[in-house]
Amino acid sequence: MTERSNGHRPTLEDVARRAGVSKSTVSRAINGEPKVRASVAERIRQAVDELGYVPNQAARSLVTRRNNAVAVVVTEPQNRLFVDPYFDSHLRGIRQELVHQGAQPVLLFIEEPDDYPRVGNFLGGGHVDGALLFSLRTDDPLPAMVEHMGLPAVFGGRPAIGSGHRSHTYVDADNRGGAREAVRHLVSLGRRRIGTITGPLNQASAIDRLDGYRDVLLDASPQLMAEGDFTLQGGAEAMAVLLDRCPDLDAVFVASDLMASGALRELRGRGRRIPDDVAVVGFDDLTTIAEATEPPLTTVHQDIEDMGRLMARLLFKRTSGELESRDGSHPLSSVVTPTRLVVRKSA
Repeated sequence: MTERSNGHRPTLEDVARRAGVSKSTVSRAINGEPKVRASVAERIRQAVDELGYVPNQAARSLVTRRNNAVAVVVTEPQNRLFVDPYFDSHLRGIRQELVHQGAQPVLLFIEEPDDYPRVGNFLGGGHVDGALLFSLRTDDPLPAMVEHMGLPAVFGGRPAIGSGHRSHTYVDADNRGGAREAVRHLVSLGRRRIGTITGPLNQASAIDRLDGYRDVLLDASPQLMAEGDFTLQGGAEAMAVLLDRCPDLDAVFVASDLMASGALRELRGRGRRIPDDVAVVGFDDLTTIAEATEPPLTTVHQDIEDMGRLMARLLFKRTSGELESRDGSHPLSSVVTPTRLVVRKSA
């Protein structure tokens, strides 16, 4: 039973008196230092439990140089973050691992160029132990910023940046391989006029998925390719562009489920039967979308939630130095997770 009377908050001195040791010994035991004998550490633990002592986190961070806080930086509009199930799954996985590690996420948004100095000042201000960053563009300054600060960071997706930034750790799906499997499936169905709706081509995932499409259809006409923006409306608009260019289109590989949902809407509006007239394959396997479309969407599965967990797990390994090479020049481990095709009725 804890002892706390008259609103008195137990102090380090109280624990030391109860355990019959010095304050420094209590501090070492609480911070997990191995030099404290097991019997003494147990006596201190009992005193902590009996008194209900809670360490002062601010003071403790001065000793441990840890804040138990992690920045999650998203280069997307806030309104997209809360309507796109992809981000919901990604953030759920991140939060689960941070909670497991006893850390608090700090969500930061970058929507405009003016946001970079503000976010940079926060990241460099010693408020967080590291950063998780995703939705980065090819010209995004964030990778160079965190590298210059020396802030441990893990990226969601392979950063589409120059070879001078090899030190970055990332978690990505096999975007190119998944796209290849999707397009091969359409070819196996006998489809011959196969188009694609890409994501924004300033993002590595969109580039990789387009490359996978091209790996299978080496001679595909540029007329069969339309750029989208990973949104439902963007998918509908890109589908309209493809149909206007290529009325005889009989299949389309779409680089995200949300865009595929918009593409299906546009196809139905044009009187096209799915999959009889046009077969459709998406990418993500977000079940809230893929199982709710009409017809249900054939798509490439990636474990988005687990990728979020992996990002956070790798960050904690980086902050502990486990991922650094012997000379500290580059990380020893990034992770590319497998993908697989989930066949439903749209193709």
